[in-house]
Amino acid sequence: MSRLPAFMSSLALIAALAASGIASAAVEVSDWGKLPSGEEVKLYTMTNDNGMVVKISNYGALITSIMVPDKEGKMADVALGFDSVEGYASDACPYFGAVVGRYGNRIANGQFKIDGKTYDITKNENGITCLHGGKVGFNKKIWSIEQKDHEKAMILKCRMQSKDGEEGFPGNLDVTVTYLLPKADNTLIVLYGAKTDKATPVNLTQHCYFNLEGAGEGDILGHVLSLNADKFTVVNETLIPTGELRDVEGTPFDFREPVAIGERIEQDYDQLKIGGGYDHNWVLNQPEIVEDEDGKKQMTPCATVLAPKSGRTMEVYTTEPGVQFYCGNFLDGSLTGKGGKAYGKRSGFCLETQHYPDSPNQKDFPSTILRPGEEYRTVTVFRFGVEK
Repeated sequence: MSRLPAFMSSLALIAALAASGIASAAVEVSDWGKLPSGEEVKLYTMTNDNGMVVKISNYGALITSIMVPDKEGKMADVALGFDSVEGYASDACPYFGAVVGRYGNRIANGQFKIDGKTYDITKNENGITCLHGGKVGFNKKIWSIEQKDHEKAMILKCRMQSKDGEEGFPGNLDVTVTYLLPKADNTLIVLYGAKTDKATPVNLTQHCYFNLEGAGEGDILGHVLSLNADKFTVVNETLIPTGELRDVEGTPFDFREPVAIGERIEQDYDQLKIGGGYDHNWVLNQPEIVEDEDGKKQMTPCATVLAPKSGRTMEVYTTEPGVQFYCGNFLDGSLTGKGGKAYGKRSGFCLETQHYPDSPNQKDFPSTILRPGEEYRTVTVFRFGVEK
């Protein structure tokens, strides 16, 4: 993976950009309809000097569009989704573009303990597990958004509060998700932050579905993927980790070298059968933040993706210890997306940077418990380019 531009390799500088003062607004704001509750929904459009466009809604703090060029300079939207907010508000929406929380991914049996006290949370997946925060997760909330225009990046700071007891989770949780679009580089930076007044699990992530050939342009099985991971978390029949961290060596889960997503997806392998394909957490190598040769803090390489027809590429970097790679196994063509195109099976993939699933119930996994006085902070970077 190539290094990030110098001004993005430093986490301190990224944080400084996000906290910088407001200059003249360069972000377009438009009305985007109303929810059944009557709440108004806005759409925020950021365009950088290269013509890359990112659209964010205050509903779910979701990414509705990412326009980037192919090897011929042709622009296409590489984020799956809908033309209007009604599609995202529907219960049939599979978290397209949304920030998910309070706990991204699954918690077994809708239950966990903190300091000896048991908490029962919403079992919104098959009446068994809590998925992506419950029935009304962060993807169903209206966020307040502050826009900033820095000389090097456009910034959207999204805020909301998850109240004590929502979906069964303890503590009033103040959440910020900040999107930065550098003006000179086709990169989307996502910063997550949270504070709480009671100990609570927190695991925030972005659930954007990507198709680098363009949303609605067929499946993603020909995309070539690499993942910086020697192990993955094995799951049981309910997609909950068993606790085993299995070596990818000799399995269809070995993406340490670039390989087409569809090359081994139909192999006779227990974990592929359980997930209906890839829907697992990979344990990233060297998840800690490291120093580069200039003495700046740098994030861990996570993944690279290449779409062979268009030549579009995406690199992912993160401070998180894991990434859930999901390749749209449950899409079935029943959802009509942007431009009237149906989203068929495996027509998009997700790279959800995260802590491991079910960590509150897995003592050997990195902890996801946030306590009063602590601050939750993670960063993920999606960098777009073309094959050289």
